[in-house]
Amino acid sequence: MPTASACAGHGPSRGVCADVERLSIVIPTLGRSGSLAEVLAGLARQRGSLEGVEVLVVADQGASTEDVERLVAGERHAAVSIEQAQRPGASAARNTGWRAARAPLVLFLDDDIVPTETLVSEHLSWHASNPRPEVGVLGNVRWSPDVKVTAFMRWLEMGIQFDYGTIDDVNISWQRFYSCNVSVKRDLLERTGGFDEQRFPFGYEDLELARRMHDRGLRLLYNERAVGEHLKIETLESWRRNMPRIAAAERRFTGIYPDQPAYFYDRFRIAAAAPPSRGRWARLARFVSPDTPWLGRRVWFSYDLVCSQRLAPDFLTAWEASEA
Repeated sequence: MPTASACAGHGPSRGVCADVERLSIVIPTLGRSGSLAEVLAGLARQRGSLEGVEVLVVADQGASTEDVERLVAGERHAAVSIEQAQRPGASAARNTGWRAARAPLVLFLDDDIVPTETLVSEHLSWHASNPRPEVGVLGNVRWSPDVKVTAFMRWLEMGIQFDYGTIDDVNISWQRFYSCNVSVKRDLLERTGGFDEQRFPFGYEDLELARRMHDRGLRLLYNERAVGEHLKIETLESWRRNMPRIAAAERRFTGIYPDQPAYFYDRFRIAAAAPPSRGRWARLARFVSPDTPWLGRRVWFSYDLVCSQRLAPDFLTAWEASEA
C-alpha cells in the first residue's frame, strides 16, 4: 500500500494517518483464519493509488488482538489498525470497525475473501459515480483458484450461501446485501444504527441491516468487476453444524419481518416431506455442469434434494426449538 511507510501500525491503538478519509475497509475476524494474511496481501496488490484508504481488522471478543497481530505480521505493506469488539459475533465486530472508521465510505470484507487487484478501485469508482448517501455497491464473489471446488461448493452458489448466478442487472434487491464484499456510505449506517448485535450476532445480520437500510432508501448496485475470491473449503458436515444458528436466525428474522419468506425453512420442509432420495443422478454432479442440456438439470435436481434432505433434520429441529 502506498500509505504503508507513513501509516503502518498494529495493536489496539489506531496506526493510521490523520488524512485517511476516502475509504475504510472493515474486516472482522475470529483470529483463526489463515486466509487473513492473504486478504491483506491482496489489498497490498491493488492497482492504482490507495491514498486515503485505511484497513481496520476487528478481532471478535473471543479473540485476542495479539493473535490477530501474529496473523497479519508477515504482511509488511498493509497499513492496518487492529480493533477489539466488545461483544461476540460478526455484527459487533463490523460495528466496531465502521464506528472507528475515519472515512465516509465503508467497505466490508470477510477474512477469507481475497480481493483481486481492482476490487478497491471498482468500489471507489462506482461510489464516485453514485455519491448519494443511500447508494451501496455489492461486489462479486467467486471461489479462489487455490481451492478445489467440489459439487457441494457449487451447490452453495445456487442460493444457499450466495446467489450471484441469477443476478442479471446492475440494480439489485436489498436481499443481496452480502456483507462479505459490499460497500456503503457511513451516513446510512449511522442513520440505521448499524448491525443488530443483540438479536443477530451472526446469521441473517446483513439481511436484517439491509432491510432497515432499504426502509431508509437503500439503492443497491451490483458491480461484477469488484471481485473477491473465497479462500475457504466448505463441506456438507460444516454446513450441518451451521444449521442450528441459521434456523434460529431465520425464525427470528421472519418473526420481526413477517412479510419476508422463510427461505431455508420452506426449502428444508419440502425436502424433508419428499421420499428419501437414492441419489443415483446426484453422483454425477461432480462431472456434470448444471448448464449441461437435459442431463444437467436432472443431475442437479437430484443433488439438490440429496443435500437438502441431509441438512433438513438439523435445521428443522433447531427451528422448532427456537423462538421467533
